Amino acid sequence: MGYIDITGVEVYRGSAGDTSPVIYVIDSPEHPAGLAAIATGRAATVVGVPVRTWSAALTPWEAAPLRRGTPRFAGDAAATLAELRETVVPLVEAQTGARRPAHRAICGYSLGGLFALYAFTHDRIFSACACLSGSLWYEGWVDYLRELPFEGAGKYAFFSLGKKEPKAGAPIMHSVLDNMEQCADILRDRGCEVACSIGPGNHMQHHRERFETGLAALESFLA
Repeated sequence: MGYIDITGVEVYRGSAGDTSPVIYVIDSPEHPAGLAAIATGRAATVVGVPVRTWSAALTPWEAAPLRRGTPRFAGDAAATLAELRETVVPLVEAQTGARRPAHRAICGYSLGGLFALYAFTHDRIFSACACLSGSLWYEGWVDYLRELPFEGAGKYAFFSLGKKEPKAGAPIMHSVLDNMEQCADILRDRGCEVACSIGPGNHMQHHRERFETGLAALESFLA
């Protein structure tokens, strides 16, 4: 059993047909994005990619849990990215007739946002990413990104956050705004085009609005 539920992958064809850019959205039964409501009618093809275990599949290395009594973060993002690149992307693009090289982006929310940024900075197949309310508080992430040999010229990253997010949750999560700004600056220094958006609400609110804004930003760049 892999980290991605291949049978659950959902494809919403873009209006441009075979020439549509493809946006891969990290999804999970634990935290469903509700893609059907936000993907239909877009110029880009939107692909929902469900992962089996949120805290394992999307984290870059092992780390302590946020709350006592919950499992440690397992740190299996590298294996998930390999499965995405080697299995999901070829399968989806063969079925949709997407012409190679296709313009591809990756998008995710919360730990999915952290994974989207991880995938974007580790694999050349993605030219853009949207990190929506991303878990950029993750232990050691900013220092890791700063040391990563990433070439961002010609690429694009979109970050968003609710204005109440730095004030809620476990103490480590209070760094999320500062860490987002540091991540944005690191990518800019590597030549990447970056946009940041601060919206209303906390981490558990306004999911749909953040997805809609993020997908629109990616479509605008990929077009």
